[in-house]
Amino acid sequence: MKRFKQLALAAALACTAATTLADPLPPGYPASYSNQIAAARKEGKVVVYSTTDTAAVRPLIKDFEALYPGVRVEYNDMNSTELYNRFISEAAAGGGSADVLWSSAMDLQVKLVNDGFAASYASPEVANLPGWAHYQGLAYGTTFEPIAIVYNKRLLTAAEIPQTHADLARIVRANPKKFAGKVTTYDIEKSGVGFNYLTQDYRVAGNATWDLIRALGATGLKVQSSTGAMLERISSGENLIGYNIIGSYAFTKAKKDPSIGYVYPKDYTLVVSRLSVISKSARSPNAARLWTDYLLSKRGQTLLANQADLFAIRADVTGETSMAGLTRQLGNSLKPIQVGTGLLVYLDQAKRLEFLKTWKQALAK
Repeated sequence: MKRFKQLALAAALACTAATTLADPLPPGYPASYSNQIAAARKEGKVVVYSTTDTAAVRPLIKDFEALYPGVRVEYNDMNSTELYNRFISEAAAGGGSADVLWSSAMDLQVKLVNDGFAASYASPEVANLPGWAHYQGLAYGTTFEPIAIVYNKRLLTAAEIPQTHADLARIVRANPKKFAGKVTTYDIEKSGVGFNYLTQDYRVAGNATWDLIRALGATGLKVQSSTGAMLERISSGENLIGYNIIGSYAFTKAKKDPSIGYVYPKDYTLVVSRLSVISKSARSPNAARLWTDYLLSKRGQTLLANQADLFAIRADVTGETSMAGLTRQLGNSLKPIQVGTGLLVYLDQAKRLEFLKTWKQALAK
């Protein structure tokens, strides 16, 4: 199966590459797009700030630079809060900063849009995206990533693997001694993505979210600021279960690590999308548009799904790591997070403080 996927991917990219050699324009793009390619080559590079690990994105960077010789990708990965704060500080100072911001903290990305930091761009690829995944030509969803419950396969029995959010609460309450100090999730005070995911839990499940957090808090919940840290602790057995972990990272880790198992909750599975935003003050605006279009193109999405394991959002990219594949598997239990101003609700200072207060109270019980 793996060999078949590799051959299929090679064939798809070879077909696209052949088109590119004959014509520098991506298939279906207007003739005027050649001017944008030429302008991007004059700019010479695109600076990307991202929450996606460099190792995961390296195949896309390599392919993009081969597709558009002379346009280099200067890629910087960091956590979501750091990305936001660094960009805001640099923008205030009026110095150089990112041309493109690519982050899984959907609410912080929309805040940048709302606060006037984003450049408007009508991507030729927008028709290939679900309606919920883009916002006024200012923010574009690039992935379709489920949020998972991750567990240690060696140390949990089949009966201890939760299939729903309510299962997770029930299981940790049923065996407090086993799970004491062994459950982990994001530190929502430090992690932008963690805060976003929990507020979206509350949007879908209401007060049942706080019932779950109280159950996890009773175990002596361990909080972390990164997905990688949680996965390593689950793998080692230091923790047994991780809640609200990005499913694409769990999928990649599980392929290499026999200790890692994961489930997409059957009651509902949140779906997040890494949002791409072009800075209004971009020093390489044409290269920024080129990179954005590449991420959204069938070629970029095929690589993103098959080599970066980031789950393609386009309906015409299929397979296990795609929107099409997940929809076949999970159907209506998938709950994609709508890109738009609704994401700003809990970034209001008063609402954020109230949400964090409720979080702390739930953990203390």
